[in-house]
Amino acid sequence: MAKVKIQGHASGTGILTVTAPNTDVNRTITLPDATGTLLNSDGSGASLTSLPITGLRPSAKPIIINGDMQVAQRGTSFSHADENSAKRPVDRLILNTGSIGEYTSIQESLTSGAAFEAGFKKAARIDCTTAVASPDAGDYFYAEYKIEAQDCLAFKKGTSAAETMTVAFWVKSNKTGTGQLNVRENDNDRMCSGTYAISVADTWEHKVINIAADTSGAMNNDNGLGYSFEFWLGSGSNTTSGAAPTAWETRAGGDRNAAGTLNINDNTANDWAITGLQVEVGTYTSATLPPFQFESYGDNLARCMRYFYSYDAEHTDIEGYATTATYLRFFFEFPTEMRTTPTSTGSLTGIVSGVRSGDTPETPTGLTAYNFCLQGRPSSTTRMYQRGQAGDVFEFDAEL
Repeated sequence: MAKVKIQGHASGTGILTVTAPNTDVNRTITLPDATGTLLNSDGSGASLTSLPITGLRPSAKPIIINGDMQVAQRGTSFSHADENSAKRPVDRLILNTGSIGEYTSIQESLTSGAAFEAGFKKAARIDCTTAVASPDAGDYFYAEYKIEAQDCLAFKKGTSAAETMTVAFWVKSNKTGTGQLNVRENDNDRMCSGTYAISVADTWEHKVINIAADTSGAMNNDNGLGYSFEFWLGSGSNTTSGAAPTAWETRAGGDRNAAGTLNINDNTANDWAITGLQVEVGTYTSATLPPFQFESYGDNLARCMRYFYSYDAEHTDIEGYATTATYLRFFFEFPTEMRTTPTSTGSLTGIVSGVRSGDTPETPTGLTAYNFCLQGRPSSTTRMYQRGQAGDVFEFDAEL
């Protein structure tokens, strides 16, 4: 019969042998060369306070929403003109271009590569279609993700117990070079930076960036902007004249892309793509980073709808009876509370019957973070009716 041997460190002596059932192979457990209690007399492991623990998070939900780029409520392809432009090919991530060429941004489907093998099937990608090799001083080009302040409390910013941060993501570009990531804190207008290298062209690479703790300036506990994450892709000299800060500082424009060399804007062959964006409390390496938290599509979509909601109004029927002096109001609840009272676009363009001129219930009104209203008034004491048709969409935006 095999035996289990418990022995001390290599320099120690003495072996305790215990019979091991159901195996023909000897097993050896080597104790560390240190003092202390491994197991209490009551059988508890309460003394094991120095063991490394990975994979535990202060929140059950990922800090980043739609980090796997699965949700794209607005559409999956957008054009950026040679002007100040901001588009969202996937929910929660915005691609900002400021008079630095023309681009197409898309939600890309992945079918191969290391990111695909890691479980990611979608990415946000931007391609240069009209290049600007020599941008003006104020031109800018970066991808950005924003988090509500009340969702950043785990970092304990502005306290003596402030936590460090780790940002990880998959990235691919046809260009090799250095990319700069800035973490900006809105309430106190501060920033801290890190860099990553694209080492192999046209290849998905996983990057892990550590950000220092910030004990200065407490963050508000509200639904305003907390942290924003800027992935710089190119710019003019206004953002390159300084140095990338690895310690928190008051935001300086010249530092925002001081270390970046990607310049995706300089050739129409250039592209840049990202997926698997995650932010963790604490300092991790690629070996110790907790696994990406994949959410169900339904949970992911519901969290995205706090910031943007697209309502297909094609089959919306507004019908009722009232006098000419009475408005009819039809209330529609949002699927989740929005971050704040949203702005809205879109209207009903279908059949209209019995509606007083100027009082057609075609556009949302009475907006709150919880619902919206369609309001109309009959042209006489009769039935009022309006119907949506194909292409009628209401969009509600409460983004940061």
